[in-house]
Amino acid sequence: MTMRMTINKIQAMKRKGERVPMLTAYDYPTARLVDEAGVPMVLVGDSLGQVVLGYDSTVYVTMEDMLHHIKAVARGAKRALIVGDMPFMSYQASAEEAVRNAGRIIQEGGAQAVKLEGGQTVAETVRRIVSCGIPVMGHIGLTPQSVHQLGGYRLQGKTAPDALRLVRDALALQEAGCFSVVLETVPTPVARIITERLAIPTIGIGAGPHCDGQVQVLHDMLGLFTDFVPRHSKQYATLAEAIREAVTRYSREVQEGAFPAAEHSHPMDEAVLQELMAAL
Repeated sequence: MTMRMTINKIQAMKRKGERVPMLTAYDYPTARLVDEAGVPMVLVGDSLGQVVLGYDSTVYVTMEDMLHHIKAVARGAKRALIVGDMPFMSYQASAEEAVRNAGRIIQEGGAQAVKLEGGQTVAETVRRIVSCGIPVMGHIGLTPQSVHQLGGYRLQGKTAPDALRLVRDALALQEAGCFSVVLETVPTPVARIITERLAIPTIGIGAGPHCDGQVQVLHDMLGLFTDFVPRHSKQYATLAEAIREAVTRYSREVQEGAFPAAEHSHPMDEAVLQELMAAL
């Protein structure tokens, strides 16, 4: 039987000095591939709103959207720890509603943990969710669900007071019971300070090399979008061009009659064919 990654094993990786790679996945086939590659944590992020559903922000993503995609990923990833994002307004209104929605992500979606955005302001909510036996990953720095309040996708923690607030946010999340925390788009020195002060792993995205782990959006890493490449992303492949070329070739071969060829078609026994023709 396949043993799934656990939050205890993720935390042990920090203690051993082992870096934690994490990637997003939003459907069954990519979840299988990421899982087979040995990535220990898979995030079903609300970033699916932008990279899968075509929205210009994560704020439009609903609980039903998240559950739909988490279920698909859970069917594909059998080894990795699956973390499901709690979408905008699924946990902000009340702790009771947050617990209910976190429970749905675990019970209906099949994830093993949830992720939510915010620091000291959501610490009590985190505490309530964790008390129900649901592991929580925190997320501070650039929090995309608050993009309108933040004034855009900007570097966070640039001033000493802002950086201090991030440190306090991280400590509050740890104290509330988070098993790890994402640091997004913060200065490298600030991420290092937070990582050194926390007993739980930090997972960076645009936060430099000193975090305990890194998370990337799969579509960015694979080069599926060419109009915009985030500063924090490294393209390990350029699949957009490969896909475009393959589709263009397919279309041309259909038009020219080159596809399907004999090897792509199913023959028929000649005697059966003759019998059919006689009947006609």
